[in-house]
Amino acid sequence: EMLVGPSKALLMDEISTGLDSSTTFQIVKFIRQFVRVMDGTMLMSLLQPAPETYNLFDDIILLSEGYVVYQGDREHVLEFFESMGFKCPERKGVADFLQEVTSKKDQEQYWSDKDAPYRYVTAKEFSEAYSHYRGGQQLAADLRIPYDKTKSHPAALETKKYTMSNWDLFKACFSREWLLMKRNSFLYIFKTTQITIMSLITMTVFLRIKMKHETIADGGKYFGALFFSLINVMFNGFAELAMTVSRLPVFYKQRDFLFYPSWAFALPIYVLRIPLSVLESALWIILTYYTIGFAPSAS
Repeated sequence: EMLVGPSKALLMDEISTGLDSSTTFQIVKFIRQFVRVMDGTMLMSLLQPAPETYNLFDDIILLSEGYVVYQGDREHVLEFFESMGFKCPERKGVADFLQEVTSKKDQEQYWSDKDAPYRYVTAKEFSEAYSHYRGGQQLAADLRIPYDKTKSHPAALETKKYTMSNWDLFKACFSREWLLMKRNSFLYIFKTTQITIMSLITMTVFLRIKMKHETIADGGKYFGALFFSLINVMFNGFAELAMTVSRLPVFYKQRDFLFYPSWAFALPIYVLRIPLSVLESALWIILTYYTIGFAPSAS
């Protein structure tokens, strides 16, 4: 959903949780293509990604114990650790190696300098060593240069609350609501059929040529028929209540992310539901109004 907006910087935290490696690879591959096409930036945190997923990234940021152990080109990460005396075996995935080489429990197995005794290298020492490594020095040099604001594109900073005009927002929400109605067409056909059948049953319950209205008891019959009609028409619309409630979490999320205002979501629902409500009420009135005897002169 966030890809729909004007955002060019995507910050993603543990998006692979609960996903298999194949699905994670497909998602990261798609986002990588999006970033390349839209000239955006993606910062994603992953825990032990598969080798094919790891190879999709351009730069790597390795964090350990609150320190930035490495931040730079993916192709040079192994070179840095080899300069520190640690080598990734050919059988080992690079992502797994990066996670274990900073661990006190697993670090020793990657020590490659057999002539020198092994000594545990802390994350702080890795971080300090990287600051003197050519990649770290180049990064520090780049950060010292002030950003040239004249290179900023006018569209880089969004100045409007919503990305589209009110009319475009309404049309977009209206199109979505119309699509949902077509997908759920069976529900509306069922509701119309249901109220038609109920009106036919009501005709047989209150069927009379002329309803008397001289006494209080006669008035009770009027109110009973009216109340029964009201309850049927009202409960006929309850079928959509569960669908509406299930959509609320999505609405709240999209509203808070400024996809659209609340009125743009609610107004199309009213516009499309009112004709259906009028149709259902008209069917009920046409089939029951005269047969029950609400209008004696017409009977």
